[in-house]
Amino acid sequence: MSLQNVWHHRRVADGSAKACWICYKPSTSVLITPDNKDFFYICVGHLQDGKFCQPDADEVVAAAARKKKEELDREIEAVKREYAERQKSKLERRKEKDQNRDRDKDSKKQDSEEDKDDETTKDDSIKELSKSRDDSSSASDEPRIYSLNKSFYQMRVDRIHNAEVAKRNRERLKNPANFPSVPSGNP
Repeated sequence: MSLQNVWHHRRVADGSAKACWICYKPSTSVLITPDNKDFFYICVGHLQDGKFCQPDADEVVAAAARKKKEELDREIEAVKREYAERQKSKLERRKEKDQNRDRDKDSKKQDSEEDKDDETTKDDSIKELSKSRDDSSSASDEPRIYSLNKSFYQMRVDRIHNAEVAKRNRERLKNPANFPSVPSGNP
């Protein structure tokens, strides 16, 4: 039986928490092989330990891209809120100016120019932030695919091999044909 050194990180419900394979503290994180042949509970702190396991390189890049996208989304939202506040204050100023019609018509021209400037500024800042945005879809920032270090991987392989040997031995003991027969000849 060959066990690949590829482990997917999964979460279980809080009520299903079991002891960590390393420190025996309750954990809701599980590492499982893609073919579901082996799994074990592990603390999140051990997953971040470089001497225990390494995340898949593609996953690290994807996590960095997700983090960058979230930062850009926050900046875009801030720019949109700021623009909405400016528009609101301009509307309030216009209402005040409408009430005071005795001002000259030059101020209306200045207001329309300010509106155009603000719109172009808003559009430019949103376009700049959107250009550098990557499209990746995932909810968590942590990697999901890991590979164990040699010694820990060998421990898992040995555990599976020992379980298979024990199963074979149990089956042999259950089969009466494997035991020697009673001697039939005279002594």
